[in-house]
Amino acid sequence: MCWNRWLSSIALLLSACAPAPPPPTVHKDETLEPWYHQAVQDLAAQNQKAATLWKSGKEDDAAALIQSGEPIASRLLSVTNPTLAAMQDASDLDDLYGQMLLSNKNYGWARLFFQKNLARWKNWKPQTPDTAARLKAAQDNIAECDRRMVNQ
Repeated sequence: MCWNRWLSSIALLLSACAPAPPPPTVHKDETLEPWYHQAVQDLAAQNQKAATLWKSGKEDDAAALIQSGEPIASRLLSVTNPTLAAMQDASDLDDLYGQMLLSNKNYGWARLFFQKNLARWKNWKPQTPDTAARLKAAQDNIAECDRRMVNQ
């Protein structure tokens, strides 16, 4: 019995020597960082330039801009709660790429980009007239891909 008390006392003392738990990590809002706002502006400008190039028949230059915009979009969307502006810019990038692929008869790849937009806007809260229109456009684009794949 004396041994039991002694072992219990030793166990209690040893457990009191354990290191303190680490402090809770505080997630800072990266959307408030200067780089985030700048990246949103850069992606919007790139999207606009790529769309202009594509409409003027410079598909290769537009595709190069789209590809260089993909890492920017990925970084913007990798934060915990991306802003609506970042989501819109990433959506515009994917929509433009999807439209280019659709025009080149790459229906499966185009569909993939439109599906990304469908997932984005289907789950976006709060739903706004703009996000609802973007959701509808993604659904229509997917339907167009499906129609063209069947009629191929």
